[in-house]
Amino acid sequence: MDLQLRHLRCLVAVVDTGTFTDAAGELGISQAAVSRAVAALEEALGVRVLQRTTRHVTLTATGTQVLAGARRVLEEVAHLQRLAEAERQRSELRVGYAWAALGKHTRRVQRAWATGHPGTPLVFVHINTPTAGLSDGTTDVAVVRRALDDPRFESALIGHEARCAAVATDNALARRRTLHLRDLLRYPVAIDARTGTTTLGLWHPEPGPENVRTTHSVDEWLTLIAAGQAVGITSEATANQNPRPGVAYRMLRQAPPIDVWLAWWRDDPPANLDDLVGLSRSAYGSTPPSAS
Repeated sequence: MDLQLRHLRCLVAVVDTGTFTDAAGELGISQAAVSRAVAALEEALGVRVLQRTTRHVTLTATGTQVLAGARRVLEEVAHLQRLAEAERQRSELRVGYAWAALGKHTRRVQRAWATGHPGTPLVFVHINTPTAGLSDGTTDVAVVRRALDDPRFESALIGHEARCAAVATDNALARRRTLHLRDLLRYPVAIDARTGTTTLGLWHPEPGPENVRTTHSVDEWLTLIAAGQAVGITSEATANQNPRPGVAYRMLRQAPPIDVWLAWWRDDPPANLDDLVGLSRSAYGSTPPSAS
């Protein structure tokens, strides 16, 4: 059997998410399809790359080397796709985001951009990955609320956003105008560790919540909260762009703000990037960081 790119994608997804089930969800295919792809990869290579137990999936020694090669191959393929996509869609600038574009500033930036660049539509694309579509070439720029620790990407700080709590509308907390982090401790807290902005470190040095519900998208996060099965913490941008029946957003007191960045490929910045950064900073009311 020939080695195929889908085999490599499935291997990387299983390792990155930790389970075949989560890998299937990320790739949008069935768990059985992921299992078959990894098995086909092992058959094609003639070696075992994963050790499977009922609870854990770990790489074999050979699998660690295969994974590194798989990532290199997929990155090269993504680079080729970006080149082709850039040529095909030269007329638009695609901006990815995982949770909430630029929040209340999104329309203002789009309108200002349209005035200055009438021939290049500014298109916001929802992609729930850590790089919001940058890694696979789906987007040209990404809105990120966690700094990308990856030398392939360059980024610019464009502003800051307040944090707010999300609770069910029939929760007693919804009757209050503002909340404190400690108010949430007696409830399960929904956290998206891959693309969200909430970590247990928010409660440091105090103990964090004992019960954490892991989610994998803003829709899953909101559904849990609306059902009263969890509470959440997020950026004010989420409250602005993701209203949901059954969910009440309340501002959090004494919670650190969230930095908002624009990121792009270091070796392939899009045209008119400086204009987009400038418009975004203006919308947030921020100024460029001073040179050191």
